[in-house]
Amino acid sequence: MNNCVGHTLPQQALFRPSVVERHNTACQRSSGNILCIVPSASKAEDVPSHKSFLSSRFLGKTPYVGKGNPLKQNLRTVAMSPQALLAADPASELARKFKLNANSELEVSICRPTSESPIQIDFQVAYDIGSLVLHWGVIRQTRREWSLPSHYPEGTKLYKNRALRTPFTKVGSISSLRLKIDDPEIEIVEFLILDEAEKKWYKHNGRNFQVHLLKQGNQNPHVSVSGNPNIIVPEDLVQIQAYLRWERKGRQAYTPDKEKEEYEAARMELLQEISRGMSIEELRSKLTKKTEVKPASREEKTHRVESHEGGISDDLVQVQAFIRWEKAGKPNYPPEKQLMEFEEARKELQLELDKGTSLAELREKIMKGSISTKVLKQLKAKKYFSIERIQRKERDIMEILNKNVAETLDEKTSQIAPPLTVLELLAKSIHEQDGESVLNQKIYKLDNKDLLVLVTKPFGRTKVYFTTDQSEPLILHWGLSRKSGEWMVPPTSSIPPGSLLLEKSCETPFTKGLMIDQDYQAIQIEIDGGDYAGIPFVLRSDDKWIKNSGLDFYIELGNGSIKSRKAPGDGSGVAKSLLDKIAELETEAQRSLMHRFNIAADLAEQARGSGQLGLAGILVWLRFMAMRHLIWNKNYNVKPREISKAQDRLTDLLQDIYKDSPQYREILRMIMATVGRGGEGDVGQRIRDEILVIQRNNDCKGGMMEEWHQKLHNNTSPDDVVICQALIDYIKSDFDISVYLDTLNKNGITKERLLSYDRAIHSEPSFRRDQKEGLLRDLGNYMRTLKAVHSGADLESAIATCMGYKSEGQGFMVGVQINPIRGLPSGISGLMEFILKHVEDKSVEPLIEGLLEARVELRPLLLSSHERLKDLIFLDIALDSTVRTVVERGYEELSNAEPEKLIYLITLLLENLALSTDDNEDLIYCLKGWKHSMEMSKQKDDQWALFAKSFLDRTRLALSSKAEYYHQILQPSAEYLGSLLDVDPWAVSIFTEEIIRAGSAASLSALLQRLDPLLRKVAHLGSWQVISPVEVAGYVEVVEELLAVQNKSYTQSTILVAKHVRGEEEIPDGTVAVLTPDMPDVLSHVSVRARNSKVCFATCFDDNILDEFRRNSGKLFRLKPTSDDIVYSEIGKTEPEDVGPVQAGDEQAPPSVTLVGKHFSGKYAISAEEFTNEMVGAKSRNISYLKGKVPSWVGIPTSVALPFGVFEEVLSNDINKEIVSQLQLLKEKLAIGEFDALLNIRKMILQLASPIELVQELKGKMQASGMPWPGDEGEHRWELAWMAIKRVWASKWNERAYFSTRKVKLDHDYLCMAVLVQEIISADYAFVIHTTNPSSGDSSEIYAEVVKGLGETLVGAYPGRALSFVCNKNDLNSPKVLGFPSKPIGLFIKQSIIFRSDSNGEDLEGYAGAGLYDSVPMDEEEKVVLDYVADPLIMDKNFRNSLLSSIARAGYAIEELYGSPQDIEGVVKDGKIFVVQTRPQM
Repeated sequence: MNNCVGHTLPQQALFRPSVVERHNTACQRSSGNILCIVPSASKAEDVPSHKSFLSSRFLGKTPYVGKGNPLKQNLRTVAMSPQALLAADPASELARKFKLNANSELEVSICRPTSESPIQIDFQVAYDIGSLVLHWGVIRQTRREWSLPSHYPEGTKLYKNRALRTPFTKVGSISSLRLKIDDPEIEIVEFLILDEAEKKWYKHNGRNFQVHLLKQGNQNPHVSVSGNPNIIVPEDLVQIQAYLRWERKGRQAYTPDKEKEEYEAARMELLQEISRGMSIEELRSKLTKKTEVKPASREEKTHRVESHEGGISDDLVQVQAFIRWEKAGKPNYPPEKQLMEFEEARKELQLELDKGTSLAELREKIMKGSISTKVLKQLKAKKYFSIERIQRKERDIMEILNKNVAETLDEKTSQIAPPLTVLELLAKSIHEQDGESVLNQKIYKLDNKDLLVLVTKPFGRTKVYFTTDQSEPLILHWGLSRKSGEWMVPPTSSIPPGSLLLEKSCETPFTKGLMIDQDYQAIQIEIDGGDYAGIPFVLRSDDKWIKNSGLDFYIELGNGSIKSRKAPGDGSGVAKSLLDKIAELETEAQRSLMHRFNIAADLAEQARGSGQLGLAGILVWLRFMAMRHLIWNKNYNVKPREISKAQDRLTDLLQDIYKDSPQYREILRMIMATVGRGGEGDVGQRIRDEILVIQRNNDCKGGMMEEWHQKLHNNTSPDDVVICQALIDYIKSDFDISVYLDTLNKNGITKERLLSYDRAIHSEPSFRRDQKEGLLRDLGNYMRTLKAVHSGADLESAIATCMGYKSEGQGFMVGVQINPIRGLPSGISGLMEFILKHVEDKSVEPLIEGLLEARVELRPLLLSSHERLKDLIFLDIALDSTVRTVVERGYEELSNAEPEKLIYLITLLLENLALSTDDNEDLIYCLKGWKHSMEMSKQKDDQWALFAKSFLDRTRLALSSKAEYYHQILQPSAEYLGSLLDVDPWAVSIFTEEIIRAGSAASLSALLQRLDPLLRKVAHLGSWQVISPVEVAGYVEVVEELLAVQNKSYTQSTILVAKHVRGEEEIPDGTVAVLTPDMPDVLSHVSVRARNSKVCFATCFDDNILDEFRRNSGKLFRLKPTSDDIVYSEIGKTEPEDVGPVQAGDEQAPPSVTLVGKHFSGKYAISAEEFTNEMVGAKSRNISYLKGKVPSWVGIPTSVALPFGVFEEVLSNDINKEIVSQLQLLKEKLAIGEFDALLNIRKMILQLASPIELVQELKGKMQASGMPWPGDEGEHRWELAWMAIKRVWASKWNERAYFSTRKVKLDHDYLCMAVLVQEIISADYAFVIHTTNPSSGDSSEIYAEVVKGLGETLVGAYPGRALSFVCNKNDLNSPKVLGFPSKPIGLFIKQSIIFRSDSNGEDLEGYAGAGLYDSVPMDEEEKVVLDYVADPLIMDKNFRNSLLSSIARAGYAIEELYGSPQDIEGVVKDGKIFVVQTRPQM
């Protein structure tokens, strides 16, 4: 029998983090990962053989936990870095593995089969690639130098009388050999590995390998495999030291390699302690915080034996450790911390025994309740001290793709306004009569007729007008009141003629009238003084009483508290009629939540008809309510069950819209999140009944509890959930009143709000200590009742509603049984149990995984017409909300997280956001990119961080786009309705911002912010991308967007810090630098303009740097850029401003540029052979010049043109006479600075008619050149082409071009526009090349950018970056990628024609006019959301290298042809390069 150490260690021995290795059946050797460490102070032999309850986790690395054992039977666990072992048996074995290279691994095993046998050292190299020899020698105890043994294996050769070389025996891919050491003086075997074929040496971290063969007196031999000599440190101490290092470094999440490095560093620290003279026992005492080791007294020995024999048994230690773990929030302990926790648990139990507690009492105390069952379950599941994880199913991420795009429907206003009704005419008349003194106005429904009530107060006297279009005679039965529910008899001075005075009321008949042939009835009541609050009333028609939904009508008199309401603007961009109706009904809605929810339900159909804007209006209104900006209850008592019923009605209607209109689901979810679930029957009534149970059970019928009881009976609201939680927190804190107030304040409930309720809460809670347990139990039960009504997004309540529950607790939820939803996915119950069990855990990853798995599992039901869809929606909202809460809770844990951990969390949050988004295609492709970046990181791809950075930028763009979308849809409604309802302006201004902050997008944005600097560091990107490196000095000016100031002229040198730069703006006069967090392409118009104008232009990725500039707005700064960084400093008042021509106050002189006017040549269309300087611009001439001169593998598209002067000739044609006269008027306005005329000029040009001669000549030239004629497909196709031509001409008057020519004092009238006509190549990719690197000015380096699809996304203002690369002209086969693409959109088009601008204002020396004017395709491009993970340019390195090399070679060939740097545009189709234009690089 092989008596190796693995066969004698106890079964519960702990082991370090492991990798999976195939089991070697030939030799049953124990791996060196097995450590003789147990969770007690006893020897290994004394430990009972129960199974381990400790995990294999180490420093934050998480094992996979699912059903069953994920490892197959033929796999075993081996150590990543076993170091040393104290043998438990004279015959012992140890193994260690070393990486030789990426493919080869050395394992060294040491074994002594019997005590008399020589020590055997086995060497085995797996997957080696050469012929290996062991170059070795030994070190003896008596001589501390390399020497040779007396015995060695056959085949060993002596090398220079100084070393032995023993060849390995190779079988298949395994090379092995065995040494036998029988000399007791030999202490160390030292060796290297030599690959003779490759002449390559393998060492251990640059040093010789050493095998230590140590003895300690006559005790058992110690065997060590190590790169460090002499000393063996017990592994339990190394583990503890590694843990202490981990804590000192802020509990970072280590990669496996870093974890291994830390473990070795811990060992070295302990070896240093031992080398200073510290013994192992002293080291153990220090690390476990024990007292100094000293001989034990007889009494101590006796006590120790009794304690051990009498038994603080391991099961008690386990339970105590489990209790400590739960109290700590179930953290994820590494093995070292687990050991310390067991030691602490044992100490706590011993302390109890020392106090006199007996073992029996101790056991009874800690084993109460279900704790032992919990521990047993943890032990069986092997999940104790580790984080339990659910097993997520493998799915294609495209399964959660949504493409439900909501169309924004602007309200259509009729050209002819409908005639005013008689009540509207009467209201208008009263408004005109009483002016701005209107205090209240309400309209009540009387079957199919209306009742209008208006309250005014002109000259201090209150007037109340009642008017109706009802034809039957009516009597007003009315009174006055000073508080809700009161009826008082009116004073005689207020009683209209013909009234009948009753005991507590008055009856007044309506008087009939006629207005514009419309009948009406009216009453006017005047009230002088009396401090009355309102008028309660009902109507009587003969013997029929007419009420307001079964209740009395009530109109508030206002008393000056209602302000005049004015809406901003004309209500454009909102569902105006709906919002006006909401404002009209707000006074009624303020009576109670029941009224508000019923009104919302009444308006639901109108909102649906108004589309997205209508639903946005409902959301704004209800969120104003939820955020307590509107009154919840005023002078009205309502039963909780009535509120619950109203909620139920509203949410049922929202559910129906959700089913039928998938494009509105996102906004409907937000609406439902502001409303509780509600319910029919006694769901609401229980709120009233169960507060009485609490008071009765716990003897708390007075004070605050009675006041709260009265409020609950009068008008319950979501505030009651907060009050209940505050009471629970107060009691749990041992009756600390500050905790009660803190919970209220954190949730927006101040003392003033408590006093504002109709049934005010004046008192603070005060309970006896003997009430504590009962109150906690009963308030906990009551919370479920409150949440069932008010908290639709509460997780526990939502889960219970969907999974089903029965009555619990005496007097609570009595008789209640909610059935589980039918058709739930199998396993969903376990997921819900997992979520509730771990919802408070400190480790967030496993919980988020569970939440997401539940959401994905529920998704098919959410897309169906399930009978209980509403409950499923509320559950999904709750799961979504919990993800955000959990991530925010885990921010501290992520403070020092490695990039890989942050990326994984980002993938989880992206998935969560995608599940809540109607149109999530961009988010899905971002998610795919992040997942691929994780794979690249695992594979050690040197471009993984650069790749991840591109998806970080794209994800930011997606979040920014989502925020802009919300702002566009919601903010106008918030501003319009907020003004009508007198909501505080600050609440209106941040409305959309608060919506965004409340969602998971905000959490995702925060993680991206943390990851960005880490990725930039790994990818060596720095904090800047310098697009135009120019040293400047200027005064800092902060602007929102460059577009807003592009036409401004600064009087002093200015450094603009612009939040938004799109890429197509002009740079304002006087600007010396533009700094932005935006990412315009290096070859965008604004980038080219900056370089041409010698303006410093850079993207800054560090918000802290930009914030510093923003704080220093108005101060003078100097910028000194390099190609990839900017050094900046403030210029002091006494410091000389020595930057030369860019000193503050200097102005940049405009270049001296002149235009030569062009004239009509008599030809409407010409072929490429006719392209001359007088006929067309440089763009057309250059493309004609390239034809036949570039290499054959570079394609040049066929071209024709409409030459200079054609536009002016078309204008002069009689068919356009009227347009010419209008254009002249607009140009006159433009000349005096009315720049709005530019838009109208462009519109006017689009109305031009085409002369028949133009059509005929263009058709002839196109057909002769082999190009298709659009008119052959029908007249409508020619009309499309003609419109594209006119749009090119009209671009002469676009704002950017006009102000650019104005800046350099070009005569705009002399600017002429030819039109280059080319057949569109349906491109796979488009590119722009600068044959001299524009950022560095390096003429030996080509710089290019590539996009998917057409080039408009590159040269136009499309967000995101292109793929960028450089290529040395001396090595065109080795392009270097600088950045991967982040543009979310690609443009694609079928076979078509493009009409390119070609003016005489482009490519003038000293003036970069290129890109100012438009090129227009005949057909509209298709916008496609790009999936880069499916793009070979991104995913296939060989394809990418080949394509980029071809692009670089094309650029080099054209530069060689012209003999000067070129700015080249082209496309790629089916691998072939096409150049569509070239111009001198500016």
